[in-house]
Amino acid sequence: MQKNQLRFVFTKRLGIIVGILLILLTIVILKFFFLQVIQHNYFQQKATNNSIKLIPIAPARGLILDRHNKILAENKLVYNLELDPTIKHDFEAIQKHLKSIAPIEDADVAQYRKITKENYYSSTVPIKSNLSQREVASFLARQYLMENITLVARLERFYPFNEYGSHVVGYINRINKEDIKELQRKKKFSLYKGTDHIGKTGVEQMFQDSIHGAPGFKKIEVDAKGRVIRTIEVQDPKHGDNLQLTIDIDLQKIAVEAFQGEKGALIAMDPNNGEILAYVSQPDFNPNLFVNGIDHKNWGRLNNDKSKPMLDRVIRGIYPPGSTLKPFIALAALENNLRKPPYTIFDPGYFTMPNGSKTFRDWKREGHGEVDLIKAIAVSCDTFFYGLGLELGIVKMNNTLRAFGFGEQTGVDMLNEKKGLLADEEWKKNNRGKRWFAGETVITAIGQGYTQVTPIQLAHATAKIAVANKYKTPHLRLNKSSPLQEYDVMSDMPRHDDLMQFIKKGMEDVTAPGGTAAFLANNHYKIAAKTGTAQVFGLKGGEYIEEDLPDHLKDHALLIAYAPANKPQLAIAIVVEHGGNGGSTAGPIAKKVFDYYLQKSQ
Repeated sequence: MQKNQLRFVFTKRLGIIVGILLILLTIVILKFFFLQVIQHNYFQQKATNNSIKLIPIAPARGLILDRHNKILAENKLVYNLELDPTIKHDFEAIQKHLKSIAPIEDADVAQYRKITKENYYSSTVPIKSNLSQREVASFLARQYLMENITLVARLERFYPFNEYGSHVVGYINRINKEDIKELQRKKKFSLYKGTDHIGKTGVEQMFQDSIHGAPGFKKIEVDAKGRVIRTIEVQDPKHGDNLQLTIDIDLQKIAVEAFQGEKGALIAMDPNNGEILAYVSQPDFNPNLFVNGIDHKNWGRLNNDKSKPMLDRVIRGIYPPGSTLKPFIALAALENNLRKPPYTIFDPGYFTMPNGSKTFRDWKREGHGEVDLIKAIAVSCDTFFYGLGLELGIVKMNNTLRAFGFGEQTGVDMLNEKKGLLADEEWKKNNRGKRWFAGETVITAIGQGYTQVTPIQLAHATAKIAVANKYKTPHLRLNKSSPLQEYDVMSDMPRHDDLMQFIKKGMEDVTAPGGTAAFLANNHYKIAAKTGTAQVFGLKGGEYIEEDLPDHLKDHALLIAYAPANKPQLAIAIVVEHGGNGGSTAGPIAKKVFDYYLQKSQ
């Protein structure tokens, strides 16, 4: 009986165990079914991804050339030692291992950390850039000892003319988080896979998409340790397009050197087609410093420099135009049937408001005597234009100035161009909360007051005088095949040749005996010009001697000009900050540029 009872208990327990085993076996079978059948595609894809990898291939950036095919921006092959930024590295150990191969300085480590903190990066980031051939050979011989350090060959941007083209060519720098957001917003991020750099300023930024190209890819099979087994497919990248500029780099160098360390800007262009031949902003900087992320020392030096070398004064510098505005005010008078020669006034050296409320002095204390419109331009007679401004009124003056491009962007193919300012009653009410005074109209006529212009606007307007009714938008990209399709002739500014001849004669007389830039006269070609001095410092209730002022308070010197006067080939606008008199400071710069270009073209 006891045996039967034991057998029953054993059989019962065995049944329970078998039941449990059957349940477990059923769960295992169901799990296998779920994994092998239901989730088959998922795990097959995951397995494929583990063994097949897509490696993006960055395109080579297009070259930037001047009008004579001289290279302004190129790519050179460099070898870098690079680290995976997702791994925590022992930099002391790395410096020790590489001490006799390619020494890593503390500045290199700081730069690596700066890049990985601030910038978007691809799979590796340089810890040592631009290795010499000896350093490459030394590293390859001992590479097996340093598995976390990779030798990478890259095409690195290089600017062979250094500072000479810094503002017009611009520079590239590493893609950062803000760039990523902008690329994603524009739905272009996929075009930048494998790319570490992007244009930041100048034409490098303006024409970024075409210069950059499009990436390719390499599909490879790897083992569990990530070692390449075979290459399955390769799709070559579409390399960036070369960009040829209208710039003549030799003329650019002449212009830069003519500044002799002065601050300011110069634009030289062909008035017949709008091609910009020289684009100078001083001081400048070396764009090669930025290619791999500028270091703290150099950035601090540039950023803290009071002369603002990073500012593109050509399109973003705004200045009072001074007397360079007078030819345009004179044309406004002619268009409104005022003061057409032989009409004259007598200049005693000052102009008093009709109600006697204020007297405005001429730059020449004793005055200019009998003055007509042509002489007023030639000798820069303030008194003539004081009264003219009051007769015209601010609305009529601004209408003519606006037709010449003042107060508006010129449309040059650069980003972030400023518009300058043509102020009037409404502007002052909205921005200063005050009413407009007649005296403000008076000083506007000589280029003072609230009016602000950019150097490129001055060149733009000068070219419209030089070649009336045929002017094209100023531009930097050279399009030899069909220039008219992209830069159409301006059709919004019909000018009467008979009126324009008075303006041209006045500007030609500026460089004749008695004119404010008579020293520009020469036997080879005739220059038509207008000098200007824009006041920076004012002393209420009195006068001041400019030579006694510190440099930063001295007047700006300006000059607009074109030559040869009878058949213009080159139009120029120059601003020399705190340069004093326009003729004596800006004039010699213009002469060097004209001499080089016109004698070269003969």
